[in-house]
Amino acid sequence: MRYFLILFIFFTHSVISQNEDTEPLSPNSLESPKSTVNIFLKNLQEDDFHPEVAAKTLNPKFVKGKDSEQIITQLKQILDGAGVLIDIDEIPDNPNYADSTDQKRYYLSEFEFPEIYLERSNGKWYFSKKTINTTPELHQQVYPFGTDKLMNILPKMGTQKILGLHAWQYFSILILIIICVLIHKILSWFFDWLIYQLLKNKGYGNIAHEYIMPVARPFSLLIIVGILVILVPVLQLPITFNHYFILLLRALMPLFGTMMAYKLVDILGEYLMKKAAQTETTMDDQIVPILKRVLKIFVIIIGFLYILNNLRFDITALLAGISIGGLAFALAAQDTIKNFFGSLMILFDKPFQIGDWVTAGDIDGTVEEVGFRSTRVRTFRNSLITVPNGKLADMAVDNHGLRKYRRFYTTITITYDTPTHIIESFTDGLKKIVEEHPKTWKDFYHIYFNNMSAYSLDIMFYVFLDVPTWGEELKYKEEILLSIMKLAKQLGVNFAFPTQTLHMENFPGQPSLSPEYQEKHQVSEKLKNFFPPSNPK
Repeated sequence: MRYFLILFIFFTHSVISQNEDTEPLSPNSLESPKSTVNIFLKNLQEDDFHPEVAAKTLNPKFVKGKDSEQIITQLKQILDGAGVLIDIDEIPDNPNYADSTDQKRYYLSEFEFPEIYLERSNGKWYFSKKTINTTPELHQQVYPFGTDKLMNILPKMGTQKILGLHAWQYFSILILIIICVLIHKILSWFFDWLIYQLLKNKGYGNIAHEYIMPVARPFSLLIIVGILVILVPVLQLPITFNHYFILLLRALMPLFGTMMAYKLVDILGEYLMKKAAQTETTMDDQIVPILKRVLKIFVIIIGFLYILNNLRFDITALLAGISIGGLAFALAAQDTIKNFFGSLMILFDKPFQIGDWVTAGDIDGTVEEVGFRSTRVRTFRNSLITVPNGKLADMAVDNHGLRKYRRFYTTITITYDTPTHIIESFTDGLKKIVEEHPKTWKDFYHIYFNNMSAYSLDIMFYVFLDVPTWGEELKYKEEILLSIMKLAKQLGVNFAFPTQTLHMENFPGQPSLSPEYQEKHQVSEKLKNFFPPSNPK
């Protein structure tokens, strides 16, 4: 009897203890979001683990045929692994709570996991159907590549607690540090030795030092942070520490990604500059630096938004505020925006290139730089004029640099006492000067005796020079003018200028002032002697 009584008392105590552990929920247990979340968290603590009780917070309509305990356990692991802090005191205790859309819903972390929320059903608050159905998928996202299986393996390394952490957590942290160090060493060897030495042997050591290595460092850190983001949730660290540590890692990922993209823009810019140097136009040499600056600004803005987003800031409201502020800024900075679009018009329409001689209104000089806001023109007085692109885009621009031929027009004045046959020979000689000069346009020129002015006989000299620059134009003008003077001297042609000549009869013992008469064949012979025959091939 004594042993039977002892067995009866032990069995009764076990049943009572079991009933206490699995005590059914009271009718008011799930009456508000706060009570439901409280039951969910309270029964999934490490020292008070009752998943069968916590599973009662799942809507019973949608867990039929499913492992409710596994679902609720995975849901807790999702929130802990992602570092989601839940403050019980901030959860509404109102049974009739409604969100901003007037729905009977409460989101545990709307920004991080909008799929996880409570909804009211039959007077009670349960985890919704969507939460139940998406929990396995979310669990796979937080613990990718099967890392969730490590949570069943690592605790076997030791569960003894030391300063709030288990022994297996200390071992895991040590292993994680070793993995990160090894990966850093491997990547450093790959970039510092293999890539750098390979490029150096090919003669690109300078490029490797200036462009490849700056990209390699943030890339290495990005890989390490990515590994930490994947493996840190497995460690199941204290939720407060895990929350801020995960935030830090998620902010570092876009930070290092932005640094890497920023350096890649330099590599892209260097490549485009080399391509631009191979083209004849100089405008693309100016476009590439502008494009490079735009891409860098774009990378910084996108990276900054990603960092804010990963720090769980609501960037939607920020972007809305920026758009409103941008509208106000646009109204206040109309001239700046006009100049910006003027820059785009200049870059795409290409009315001139860097180095072209242009005339626009009172502006006359050589284009030195085209920027976002203005264009700089170096005048022939060596001063620098800065013209807003919006104003320049509205002006008529005369681009002397796009001339295929440069016009040379002058009037050659000779004296009235020049005989007609000498005038004819002189004009023939001028035409031959044009024909034989290597830089004149042979298909179009006009050289004629076309006017008898008050003090001279005028010969129109209208030709075009095939030269690219103003300096060369001046050089070949000088050659042609010197040839004209030599021809005039050879033929005995005198140039006229505004004078009054008083003719007197011959003084005794003095030669006559009148030009000596020459026969036509004599002039032709002199003309022939002026142009030596070309050497026959």
